[in-house]
Amino acid sequence: MRFVLVGQPNCGKSTVFNQVCGYKAETGNFSGTTVTFTESRVRLAGDVVSLVDLPGTYSLSGSNLAEKEVFTYLAAHDFDCIINVLDASHLELGLALTVELMELQRPMICVLNMIDEADHLGMRVDINSLSKTLGMPVVPMIARLGRGVKEVFLTALKTAKSHQSPTRLSFSQPIEAQISVVKEALGGVGMSMPAEALGIKALEGEKAAFDLIATQQPEVLETIQTLARGFPDAEGLEEQIKLERHATASAIASRVILQGPRQFTLRDRLDNYLLHPVLGYVFLLLTLYIFFQAVFQFGGWIEHPLMAIFSQLEAWIVARVGTGTLLANMAVGLVQGISGGLGIVLPYLLPFLVGLSLLEDIGYLPRIAFLMDAFMHRIGLHGAAIVPFILGFGCNVPSIMATRTLEDKKERFIAGALSTLVPCAARLAVVFGLVAFYLGPVVALLTYLFVLIVIALAGKLLSSLLPEDSPGLILEVPPYRAPTLKAVLQKSWFRIKEFIVEAWPILIVGSLILSVLNSFNLSQYVNAILQPLTWLLGIPKSVGITIVFGVLRKELSLVMLGQVLGSMNFGALLNPVQMVTYTIFVIFYMPCLATLAVIRKELGQRSMWAIMGLSLVIATVAASFARLVASLVY
Repeated sequence: MRFVLVGQPNCGKSTVFNQVCGYKAETGNFSGTTVTFTESRVRLAGDVVSLVDLPGTYSLSGSNLAEKEVFTYLAAHDFDCIINVLDASHLELGLALTVELMELQRPMICVLNMIDEADHLGMRVDINSLSKTLGMPVVPMIARLGRGVKEVFLTALKTAKSHQSPTRLSFSQPIEAQISVVKEALGGVGMSMPAEALGIKALEGEKAAFDLIATQQPEVLETIQTLARGFPDAEGLEEQIKLERHATASAIASRVILQGPRQFTLRDRLDNYLLHPVLGYVFLLLTLYIFFQAVFQFGGWIEHPLMAIFSQLEAWIVARVGTGTLLANMAVGLVQGISGGLGIVLPYLLPFLVGLSLLEDIGYLPRIAFLMDAFMHRIGLHGAAIVPFILGFGCNVPSIMATRTLEDKKERFIAGALSTLVPCAARLAVVFGLVAFYLGPVVALLTYLFVLIVIALAGKLLSSLLPEDSPGLILEVPPYRAPTLKAVLQKSWFRIKEFIVEAWPILIVGSLILSVLNSFNLSQYVNAILQPLTWLLGIPKSVGITIVFGVLRKELSLVMLGQVLGSMNFGALLNPVQMVTYTIFVIFYMPCLATLAVIRKELGQRSMWAIMGLSLVIATVAASFARLVASLVY
């Protein structure tokens, strides 16, 4: 048995999935987080059910890839029940999708999430009246608190077993006449989607529906096109179908919503300041400063004792194994690989990811996106690319995947190129382990601000080289919500697990490989090849090989920095100018292998090579400029 979760962005659909399946899908307050569907098995009332979380979509006839993927899945896969999740505080908007889903004539239930938010807005939804109107069960829920989740799935199980399908709501007589003709012509189509539903999508001009029909009854396509051309309404058949769906949704919402007085609270007043065109940026800088201070203080508190322990362990190994031999170098390399992950990366990465999860669940990240869009759009950046930017602060891989929501190829390339420049959590280790630890959190914050300026200038340059209209950003800003400890910890663990399982072993293996190269004096050849670059940046020649290994994982460049310098006490071996220069270069140069693989898959091989070259040029120019500025200060 299989259930599918379908709903609009920000309705809480993925939160429901995570409540019952564990943290296997990203949950965010802005659209584009869930790009591909996720499936997991759930034990429910003695049955095992496969639960599928489809991408958030406003329609089954949308133009972006996520919406097309939802339609393709529903048309080509077999399932037993649709769980349609709606945001109760935006009921009319959600009902438009509900009306469209009813046309599929499959077992279905309607879930009203965020009932508490609707109450806050003074909205009371008549559940019984809505259920009778739609002809399906309607279940209230507050997903983030886990309230009503069990009832949702028990209701879905009961509906699936009874094979209760809602009757689609009628269109006007002219459209119904067209549907009847197409339904009769498609009567023999043997697919998961009923002929009538497939015919409606074809009359809307949905390309995926045409493709499905072409595989079964291509002769019907001409009939559909003739009907569409002959439709008498001036709006056209496609637009008229959508208009009538929205009119139906609006009529239903007006009947079932009892509007009372809105409760104005502190949350309403907060946005007057946090989204203010001037004060909003002041609060943003203040928030980032507090965030950086908290991460730095926690990381420093953990790093000092841990590194002291590993230094003693390293000295103990050297005393027993000796120095200069291959075994000794590998033993020290192993210790440095373990200590680099446990003592340098994790102390800063963990509080950063917890803080990021808090800001995301509270609802502040979409407000940052709103503020940054207003700023970046003035310098030629694309508003729709804000979502990949925000995701990039966690990891560049999902940020590249989020560019699927952009329709134009040029937009996708520009967004993908700029997203790789965003300092992800892995680069955070370099910023905090080098700049913040030795030069202070204020310098680390200034480093991040400098990075944003470079990204903005790069966006301006790319926009001028690839001229096109810069689209505005339609971004839904969700209400503030109190985060739950369980959700924050699950989300943080989901992200930190990637480092522990994937990155840390690479750090250890990379450290061992470097120790072998040093034992046979092979690293000097790599350093010699990169000497023009290290000379230009004013950093030690021996650091060149860390740049090569940093392509595997950005944290590796910091761990190996200590290995090639012979000590993790960077303050005694590098001056402040070299620290700043090296950090800026590592932030910008060459995306990691995982990101490059996703770029190649999403944007193509030519785009991958172009982004690699662009990032290397930007890294060199930005690091050289940072070196010049730092030399004036230190």
